[in-house]
Amino acid sequence: MAEEKQEIDPSHGAVEPSQGGQTGSGDSPRHHQEKVGIVTSAKMQKTIVVEVYRRVQHPVYKRIVTKRSKFMVHDEHKKAHEGDMVRIVESRPLSKNKRWTLKEVLREATTGV
Repeated sequence: MAEEKQEIDPSHGAVEPSQGGQTGSGDSPRHHQEKVGIVTSAKMQKTIVVEVYRRVQHPVYKRIVTKRSKFMVHDEHKKAHEGDMVRIVESRPLSKNKRWTLKEVLREATTGV
């Protein structure tokens, strides 16, 4: 039985041999997604939970609805606390659930005493 080699059409998302599969090298920088949200939990070591709200149009009723997502975020230096508004950036997978890294704290939480 002879094996047939299939030719891959580069227009269907395959990597061309000239690129070598290197996504991080070259002149074009990798664009990572950024989100802004509120820290809801900072009880873990080097990990915070950030809640991000977004407004989308309902596909059937055409009404604007608010949706939320929770992200586990890597906080190496423990800069963020509960209630802070933070900017997070997409990163490589750091654990089973962690794929985001803290970029900056935009606004610290106000403590009403």
